[in-house]
Amino acid sequence: MCGIVGCILKDKEAAPVLLECVGKLEYRGYDSVGIATSASEIRIQKDQGKIDAFTENLDMKELPGKLGIAHVRWATHGLPTKINAHPHTDCQKRIAVVHNGIIENFKELRTELINSGHKFSSDTDTEIIPHLIEKYMDEGLDLEEAVRSAVRDIRGSYALAIMCRDEPGKIIGVRKESPLIVGKGEDEYFLASDVPAVLNHTNQVIYLDNREMVILDGEEIIIKDLDGKILTKEVHTIEWTPDMAEKQGYEHFMIKEIHEQPDAVKNTLREEEDIRNMVRDFPEFKKICFVACGTSYHASLVGKYLFETLVGLPTDIILASEFEYSGGALDKDTLVILITQSGETADTLKALRIANEKAETLAIVNVLGSTATRDAKHVIYTRAGPEIGVAATKTYVSQLTAIYLLAILMGGKEELLETLQKIPDFMEEALKTEEEIKVIAKKYKDTYDFFFIGRGFSYPTALEGALKLKEITYIHGEGYAAGELKHGPLALIDDDVPVVAVTPPGHSHNKTLSNLEEVKARGARVIALGSKEDHVLKSEAEDFIGFPSEINEMFSPLPYVIPMQLLAYYISIYRNIDPDKPKNLAKCVTVE
Repeated sequence: MCGIVGCILKDKEAAPVLLECVGKLEYRGYDSVGIATSASEIRIQKDQGKIDAFTENLDMKELPGKLGIAHVRWATHGLPTKINAHPHTDCQKRIAVVHNGIIENFKELRTELINSGHKFSSDTDTEIIPHLIEKYMDEGLDLEEAVRSAVRDIRGSYALAIMCRDEPGKIIGVRKESPLIVGKGEDEYFLASDVPAVLNHTNQVIYLDNREMVILDGEEIIIKDLDGKILTKEVHTIEWTPDMAEKQGYEHFMIKEIHEQPDAVKNTLREEEDIRNMVRDFPEFKKICFVACGTSYHASLVGKYLFETLVGLPTDIILASEFEYSGGALDKDTLVILITQSGETADTLKALRIANEKAETLAIVNVLGSTATRDAKHVIYTRAGPEIGVAATKTYVSQLTAIYLLAILMGGKEELLETLQKIPDFMEEALKTEEEIKVIAKKYKDTYDFFFIGRGFSYPTALEGALKLKEITYIHGEGYAAGELKHGPLALIDDDVPVVAVTPPGHSHNKTLSNLEEVKARGARVIALGSKEDHVLKSEAEDFIGFPSEINEMFSPLPYVIPMQLLAYYISIYRNIDPDKPKNLAKCVTVE
């Protein structure tokens, strides 16, 4: 979840560029920041807290040099303090390292190093890395060989950027199960955890694979495996522009990305022909299995209803972190669909490796060239563009769009494509509820508990609404299948508890109305989402958000989620919480 950056520049000082680049990785979640640059010696500045505060107290003259590495840390080992912030160094302060990942055997390695005379100054797992490199360089190895030997000792996940006073002008990067990209500009070279970090400088990117090493020296890019064999890697041209990763006048990335959702759906709908060709070559599957985490899990739940309704195939959904306990049920007749915005989610990648051994795999991913896109047997790209806000919005609806296309084409229900093409217009209509949502958000901003209910295709929307509320407002929210209220949750309903009811026209509409009567009888305040022409629902609700009546149950998850996102966003604003950077969360979870 941490973010790392490295650069070698020809005509510019590294420190300002590193700060700008690492600032583009704030969305990954962080609690401290640090920079190391190299001129005649390695200079380091680091502190806990945010980049803006760090920059205010920083004298750039203290960080000379055209080469450097930087880090934003999301604590896993050791408190978020200045001493635990990266970069970390060896005993002689000649080696500096930044690290994203977790070293599983750091305690035993640390004990061995301490017993042989090494002195540690932090509580982090990362600090063993420069000490291991130091150990091997003291035995006579050069930096590259010392790094190679050090990572052989390590168990866990890592993306590393390393520099050494003894070999000035060089940065080494290594990757295992944590993302790391190489950027090549005009006489400029970059390492980074993710593409947005380097977009202001280059759109030419190389994705490192597991157990690969890159050596940058300001003249060339050399990539090797951990046995020292030189590798030839594809250079990807990234189509995202730097402006796509900026706020463009919006107060926060989240609200910008909410408004970008109709375009995200339109762009993903353009994948129809590629998906059609993929489906044409599919064998006859007997079972579908979705694997995902968080918001992507809710997209998978919509997928379950679609595949069982349109394709007639039994469909499981398994949390990626739990997948290893279910892998035994896979076979060659199963299509495993893995959904990951970044393509680097550690739990999902582990599940993908397991699934590849027994079943057909398909990854639905937003990031071109990411690990999931290289490892899965089939890929569908969601064309959402970069999503910076931690809470998923436009990537969720683009994942849903890909799932709808896949289910419709696999089920041979092509008459439904016409309805799907209308969804962006319905989403534009949903965005027009923003002013109404602001009023509702202000009304409920001091609430302690929310309930979200829906049936069938509306149940995942209820779950997603509750998750958005929890993520960015810190208000407790629970999503329930409406029919489950009487099996326990109804005991928690009392006066003034808001219940958000997702009630589009369709098969489950009348039953959900009955559930509203149950919660109203116990004092709940109902916020209802439904057809503008649903006068009965409108009369039952204290607050009502109306949609075009043409949106039926099956397609409601796409437009109906927008008021849920807006509600969470504006409650967070009225509670003075930054919705882009919710506490304790990160955009890309690269640890298990």
